[in-house]
Amino acid sequence: MSESKKMTIHLRVWRQSGPNAPGVLEDHTLDDVSSDMSFLEMLDVLNEKLIAKGEEPYAFDHDCREGICGCCSLTIDGVPHGPEKGTTVCQLHMRSYHDGDTVVVEPFRARAFPVIKDLHVDRSAFDRVIQSGGYNSVNVGSAQDANALLIGRDLAEKAFDAAACIGCGACVAACKNASAMLFVGAKVSQLALMPQGQPERKSRVKKMVEQMDQEGFGNCSNTGACSAVCPKEISLDVIRRMNVELVRAAICND
Repeated sequence: MSESKKMTIHLRVWRQSGPNAPGVLEDHTLDDVSSDMSFLEMLDVLNEKLIAKGEEPYAFDHDCREGICGCCSLTIDGVPHGPEKGTTVCQLHMRSYHDGDTVVVEPFRARAFPVIKDLHVDRSAFDRVIQSGGYNSVNVGSAQDANALLIGRDLAEKAFDAAACIGCGACVAACKNASAMLFVGAKVSQLALMPQGQPERKSRVKKMVEQMDQEGFGNCSNTGACSAVCPKEISLDVIRRMNVELVRAAICND
């Protein structure tokens, strides 16, 4: 295990008092940043210093800090979640940086994700997409015995990979059109692939895509930026599957 190092880090952090207020990048310098700190711990240190000086701390979203909840929605040096592939901000450590580095910290940028304050954005559009149909409303009963419902391994693996999506919104922030198709595709796929999701398969995809459009998300840009920054490395296959499901639902409209 590498030895902990102390670094000086120069920060440029986005400050915005509210959704309709203008924003600006503010400059700060932190000395004695430990390479063992997570990125969010480094921001905690910055906020503690600001509070000690009687200044307002930065607002940013976080919760589990274990790479599970998807709350840590920050753009670091222009990349959602920062430079490490398959990593959330809370799991990004300062050992990825060097002494004297300048780091730019901004919120996710998308019309559907308005800034609440500073680095904190409103991602409730995702909640509304899920509420529109991303669930089973049909009573499928309690959990079956392990071998009662046989599912092929390949199918189960694909469904599990799609279900790994934590709804962080990095895909939207990375897309030049602010598309949510990777997120919606993952949520559609995880249910469409499983027997429990079949009763509402057609109505689900139509409702979720309709809500996605109403929320103001753009169309897929076909660049693959969404999958590249996804902390769970969700495959672009889920977008293809969602499109297939949508066409199938339109053709077989019964």
